[in-house]
Amino acid sequence: MPGYYTYLISSLPMLHFGTRPLLNLRDFLNRCLELISEQDVKLIKKVISTDAYDLDITSPGILLKWKQFDLALRNELVKARSIRKRIDAVKFLRKDIDFDINITQIVQASLRQTSILEAEKFLDLERWKVLDELSSGHYFDLDFLLVYALKLAMLERWDKINSADKPELLKKVLAEQVN
Repeated sequence: MPGYYTYLISSLPMLHFGTRPLLNLRDFLNRCLELISEQDVKLIKKVISTDAYDLDITSPGILLKWKQFDLALRNELVKARSIRKRIDAVKFLRKDIDFDINITQIVQASLRQTSILEAEKFLDLERWKVLDELSSGHYFDLDFLLVYALKLAMLERWDKINSADKPELLKKVLAEQVN
């Protein structure tokens, strides 16, 4: 099947961080199956179904840059959290990643947030910004769809978080702590 990226991408709704997605991942993947190759759809599914560490990407491109950023961010989070817990971070770190002071600053800023939820939102907003940078110049190709899928997965995650029955979850957690 030829790749009708232009038709597919032009039919997709725009995504904005912090808003409810107008399209869910299942529908997005179904649209992809209709207009692009099965191999490309498999890659999109793999990208959204696993963390970047498990991506077997070595060739230059958006996915390699995303993997490097995501791993560096996770490693910095491990380092910062291990300091707070007074444990050795080395056994939790993933592959050697180049040091980036910007990522350290992102992690430190996330730790200053008033709640865990706000910290997660801050981190996801930073991830969103990186995805925006990575997709710059990619308008009608697979790279655009990969970034779109990652963003859509992020929005779906936040939609689930925002629609959760928070008082009921708090009761569950408190009940489990008592037992």
